[in-house]
Amino acid sequence: MKTENATLMQQAREALAGRWGLAVGTMFVYSVITMAIQTIPKSGGVLGILIGGPMTLGLIIFSLALVRNQNPKLEQLFDGFARFSTALVAQVLVMVYVLLWALLLIVPGIVAALSYAMTFYILADNESMGAKEAMARSKKMMMGNKWKFFCLGLRFIGWALLSILTLGIGFLWFIPYLQISTTKFYEDLKRVEGAAN
Repeated sequence: MKTENATLMQQAREALAGRWGLAVGTMFVYSVITMAIQTIPKSGGVLGILIGGPMTLGLIIFSLALVRNQNPKLEQLFDGFARFSTALVAQVLVMVYVLLWALLLIVPGIVAALSYAMTFYILADNESMGAKEAMARSKKMMMGNKWKFFCLGLRFIGWALLSILTLGIGFLWFIPYLQISTTKFYEDLKRVEGAAN
């Protein structure tokens, strides 16, 4: 049986208890690096794509370590570069697929984004897996779960508005809360999938 989104958010807060400083610091470093790269004149967009995949994979490796109580460290942000080509291919393919569906209509684009939302989590858990296989697994894992994941995101709208009202300072806590809740969502899907097999 799937865990309710409200419970997943509560579990995320429990996972972050005593580790807010580490989570805030790590995700702040992630945000600064990815945004700073994109502001570089002329080459920023290309560099952003090049490091986007590895940095995302590193962020998820950190998030999974935090949720699983496996000694999370800020340095894990850069672990994705050990699988640079796989992470890059996953980043580019997901972007292209979502963009192509979005060109048809906004809704298919959103559905595609939801379908591939677990790609980097699957890559983090399967070191020998390629990008296309991880995307296929994500698509399968999200079948029947896209609406639930979309609703989880909707639960954070109030937090996002509150973060804007604090002149952006609230995002320091909002982003880790959202990220760890998403990680809990993935862990729950894995649990349900494992119970079904």
